[in-house]
Amino acid sequence: MLFAAIIFILTVIISILFLYKASNSKTLLTTLIIWSITQSLIAYSGFYLLTDTIPPRFLLMVGPPLLAIILILTTKNGKRFVSSFDLKTLTLLHTVRIPVELVLYSLFLQKLVPELMTFSGRNWDILSGISAVLIYFLVIKKDKINTSLALAWNFIGLGLLLNIVINAILSAPFAFQQFSFEQPNIGVLMFPYNLLPAVIVPIVLFSHLISIKQLLAMKKQIQ
Repeated sequence: MLFAAIIFILTVIISILFLYKASNSKTLLTTLIIWSITQSLIAYSGFYLLTDTIPPRFLLMVGPPLLAIILILTTKNGKRFVSSFDLKTLTLLHTVRIPVELVLYSLFLQKLVPELMTFSGRNWDILSGISAVLIYFLVIKKDKINTSLALAWNFIGLGLLLNIVINAILSAPFAFQQFSFEQPNIGVLMFPYNLLPAVIVPIVLFSHLISIKQLLAMKKQIQ
C-alpha cells in the first residue's frame, strides 16, 4: 500500500509539473500546490469519509476545480490565458493516466475501490495514456498537425475520462449510489487518493478542453 501511495503522489506532482510546463504560469503552479496541500490535509483528517451529509462533502473536493475551469474557459482573460498553452506538452500530460490506472488496480486488490473502476472492469482510460505517446509523435509533434485526428483523439479521451468519473461517482457510498454495493468506492475519499478527483482529473479534463479549443481554432484557420 505504501508503494502505491508513493507512486500516486509522484503522479500528482508530475501532473502539476506537466500543466505548469504547458502554461509557464507560476500563478497556476502556486494555486495547484496550495490546493493539493489543502485537500490532502482535509482528507487526512477523515473529513470525506463521512458520506451521509447533504450536500455531500465530496463537492468540496470537486466543485472548486470545476468552477475554476468554467471561469477560465468562458472569461475574456481566461480565453487569452489558455490560448498560450503548449499543445505538445498538453498531449504528453495524458501519459500520467497510465500510473493512475495501475494504482487504481492496486486499490482494487486492497478492496478500496470496485473492480469496475479498473482496466479489468469498465475503465479503459489507460488507453488514453498509452496512445498519448503515439499521438504526440505521429500527429502533434510534426510541423503540420493533423487537426482532425488530434481532435478525434481528444474527444475519445474525454469520453473515456467521463466514463470512469461517472462510474466512480455512482460507486461511491453516497445516497445516490448505483453500483458496487459489495465494494464501494472509498479509496478516493482517503489521502492521498483523494487527489485523483481533486487534482489529477481536473488537470486531465482541463488539458482535453484546452487542446480541443486550440485545435478547433487551428482547423478554422485552415478552412
